[in-house]
Amino acid sequence: MVTTRIFSDQRVVLRNISWQTFETMLAEMGNDRASRMAYDRGTLEIMTPLLPHEYCKCVLELLIFVLGEELNLEIFPTGSTTLKRKDLRCGAEPDSSYYIWNEARVRNKTAIDLNNDPPPDLVVEVDLTSSSLDRFQIYASLGVPELWRYDEGVLHIYQLQQGEYVECNNSPSFAQLPLVEIPHFLEESQRIGVMEMTRIFRNWVRKQI
Repeated sequence: MVTTRIFSDQRVVLRNISWQTFETMLAEMGNDRASRMAYDRGTLEIMTPLLPHEYCKCVLELLIFVLGEELNLEIFPTGSTTLKRKDLRCGAEPDSSYYIWNEARVRNKTAIDLNNDPPPDLVVEVDLTSSSLDRFQIYASLGVPELWRYDEGVLHIYQLQQGEYVECNNSPSFAQLPLVEIPHFLEESQRIGVMEMTRIFRNWVRKQI
């Protein structure tokens, strides 16, 4: 029997959902939608992000590309592409995701199949703690090596070690830079504007390296 729970923050949780139903919903809802889904062994969460959430996500993505430019790293962005594996009965659509070390392996692909392709090197989630599902466990099961969680003005950086995420102060993907400072720049963007903040962030990165 399918059970439903509705949350006030644009989230719906469905329980006792089969993998086939999850796959069918993904196909029928298509890619051109605002909602994002996460599935873990029978529990399905559907979330529709609000403007503050999307603002933080977009600014974080902009800063990630600045890091790539300054560190001379190729980055292949995969956005909220569905990451899933039937054998593990789990999947999620992150706020954003990126191939960095494995960029060359997926550069020309039009779809990601985690049965054959590596997972993204970095996944970013905004307000992850508001989720009813343990997305940490989903991403750990899928083998995502680095996870960022931006939550109420704090950036948490996690590295996958022996199947579990361990919080660290520096980013393994970006030359061990102290990117926990990023929330300061997000706050500044609301005061001085995104582009001016980006110029300041770029100068900060150059001083760090």
